[in-house]
Formats: sequence, structure tokens, C-alpha cells
Amino acid sequence: MSTAPPTSTDEAPQSVAEPAPSAGRWSPLRPLILRLHFYAGVLVAPFLLVAALTGFLYAGSFQAEKLLYADELTVSAVGDAKLPISEQVAAARAAHPEGSVAAVRPSPADDATTRVLLSGVEGVDPTHTLAVFVDPYTAKVRGSLEQYGSTGALPLRTWIDEFHRDLHLGQTGRLYSELAASWLGVIALGGLALWFSRRRARRRLRGTSGRRRTLGLHGTVGAWVAAGFLFLSATGLTWSTYAGANIDELRTSLGQSTPSVTATAGGDHSGHGASASAGGEHGVGLDKVLSAARAEGLGDPVEIVPPADASSAYVVKQIQRSWPEKQDAVAVDPTTGEVTDVLRFADYPLLAKLTRWGIDLHTGSLFGLVNQIALMLLALSLILLIVWGYRMWWQRGRGSAFGRPIPRGAWQQVPPQTLLPCVAAIAVVGYFVPLLGIPLAAFIVVDVVLGEIAHRRGRTSGAGVK
Repeated sequence: MSTAPPTSTDEAPQSVAEPAPSAGRWSPLRPLILRLHFYAGVLVAPFLLVAALTGFLYAGSFQAEKLLYADELTVSAVGDAKLPISEQVAAARAAHPEGSVAAVRPSPADDATTRVLLSGVEGVDPTHTLAVFVDPYTAKVRGSLEQYGSTGALPLRTWIDEFHRDLHLGQTGRLYSELAASWLGVIALGGLALWFSRRRARRRLRGTSGRRRTLGLHGTVGAWVAAGFLFLSATGLTWSTYAGANIDELRTSLGQSTPSVTATAGGDHSGHGASASAGGEHGVGLDKVLSAARAEGLGDPVEIVPPADASSAYVVKQIQRSWPEKQDAVAVDPTTGEVTDVLRFADYPLLAKLTRWGIDLHTGSLFGLVNQIALMLLALSLILLIVWGYRMWWQRGRGSAFGRPIPRGAWQQVPPQTLLPCVAAIAVVGYFVPLLGIPLAAFIVVDVVLGEIAHRRGRTSGAGVK
């Protein structure tokens, strides 16, 4: 649940229309969570709204990409047999001699083209490649497009992806998405706790109106999608700037980092034609390398990465991100064509597998169209919750320019044996997720200072009356 909270109660006495939740250990914590949920929602909602809108567009970009770039992605007619990879690469290089071959993605399906990826091409972002699309049956070049990332995003999806990730502002812009991911889970948990705390007091929406109806919609929809928000928050942080670095460090310390195939070739390669070349052909060549990888069970789709230098091997890796994932990889000696190392996805550490699955589910790759529709529904739910949250804020102020705030001092009602463990847990989480911890600490400091100022003014005013 996100954004302006289901502020179902004020700290003033409650009305009959909104009965108080049952007392117990929860009672002292509820006003504190209510206040945190309210202010976090109000302040972070604009960032979440941008993330939701751009995330909605990104989830839809997979299908849009297939339609927009159909000429490049598919062949005009399926032939009897595909040409050797070396011939397809030679055709791509004849049409585009610029740069050097960074990788080759052989046609993964009967009607799909082969991609020859070129790096160092003038006019192409250094972090991207130029993808040359080749008909595997005729070696005819069907076009070229700039490509980004391991999922092979083409210009449309790349633009939306970068807008979602950093608003096209580079590294500085990534702070917005990390802030949104950091707070989304906290706001969702807070809203979920508030919703369950009133499970005995809730009434049917029929016959209700105004703020209570908005509250019911906000709370019910938020409760249904809270698990999805928690997932998006956790997986989004795995590749964020600061929290992501901390997560990687923790995984490494636990021996759970993502492994990679050893790409060092064996033997003496001097004078055997194994040095890097702009055309992508090294030593035994692409066809024998692909054949060696197939013998190790690497089925389509795969990517062939040529040796980086005279001491390196070819790397052939599976690149299927849909279920079941295919992420096996082999290294092939360029002078002998023999496989020198094999890495199976089944042998990945557990956290490495979970990270891979989580990222692919977050980006809409794991379960294809179903995955993408689910992400679009989550994004739409988040947008609605933000709208309802701000509407409740307005309704709570009974038409004033801004809704009335939740009164201060809620933390003073929490017993020390409950407050101290909560503070310790928040401190630990804030350390590992700094864009959660730093804003939260700033909010607490400002809130305490403003509260003290208001308290002193109240005492001064009272003394003046006397």
C-alpha cells in the first residue's frame, strides 16, 4: 500500500462511524505507524507515481517492441536450412564494417533473425551496441538498431527503461528510483498493518460515501497488492546504487555471488591466430565454437562472445530469461575448439538464483506476457492508491488547501520495551538502505524540532494568558 495513508483515525476522539481498533500491544504502535505511513505517503508519492507510470510503460514495451521492429526481428520467409554463423557475420560486417564484433546471437527460432552486435561504433552510446539483423537463410541484412542490456532491449524499450531507472539524468537520476524502491516496501507494510488493525471495525462499502469510501477502496486494494509492492521494492533495490552495492557485498561475504565461467584459454596461443579481431573470427572460428557449445547441451537462445585478447577463450552462454531459465555457459579454446570450462545454472548458489529470478520477474521477462500484464496491473494499482491517498488527505482537511496532519508525540506512547527494538531494527535497515535511513532520520529530527518549537510557543502563550 502506498502514498497518503488510510488515515482512518485522528488522534482526537473517534466518532461512531469509525470505531477504534481493539486494544492491546498494537494500540501504542498504531498512531506511530499511522503517522509514518501518512507522511511517507505524502512526501514519497510523487516519486512512486513516476516509477509506476514509467514501469507501466516498460511492461508494455516488450510487446510494442515486437510490433515496431518486426522487420528487423523476423525473416521474410523461412528457408530449408540456416547458413553457417560465420557467413551471417561476414554479411553483417560487409554492410557494417565499423567497430568490432562484441557478440553474436544466432537466430533462436525458425522465423527469427540473427543479431551481430558491434561495439565501438561512432554515434552509438559506448554502453550500448549496434545490433545488425541478418536473415539466417539468405544472409541478407534486414536492418540495424541500437541495443542495450542483456535482454537485448531495442531503442523504444531502452528509452523507457532508462526513463524508469534514472529519468534520463544519469547516475544522479538513479537516486529517484532508489528512493521510491526504498520506501515502497515500508509504506506497503505500514498500510497493511493499519488495514488489518481495523478488520473488526470495517463495514461494507455499500451505503458509504466521502472519505470513508475512499479509505475503504484505498485499504482494500492496497491489502490485495501489498505483496506485489514488497516484491517490487526488494527486487528493485538489488540493482540500485547504494542499497544494491550493500546487497552485493553481503552476498559476496556469504559466498552467494553470481559465478561466471572462466574465460582464460589454455595452452600457448602465439602464432595460432587467436588474437582478437574486429570481424569476430578467432582461431577455429564461430561455427566450431558454436558446435562445441551445442555438444555441451547449450540450446537456443545463446550468445557467442569472441575472445577479448590472445589469452582469452570464446564464451558461449544461454540468454533465455523466460521460464525455465537457461543460463548455462561454456568457455571454448579458440585454438583447439575444446571446451575448457562449463558453468551450469543449476550449480548457482541459492541467493544468486533468487536474484536472477527476482530481477527477471521484476522486469517482466520470467513469465512473458502474463508477467507483463501482472506488472501493468500492479503499476495501475499503485497509481490509483496514490490518487486515493491524496484525496483522503484533502477530505481529511474538509476542503482546506491541505489536509490536516497527524498529531505529533505518538512515539511517546510506545513502551520502551517495544520502542527500542523497533529503533534498533530501523537503524540496521537504514544502514543497508541509506535512501530509507537518511530521509527517515531527517524527518524525525525536523519533526522533533518543530514539535519542540510548538511546545514552547504553547507554554509561552499559556503564561501570557495567566
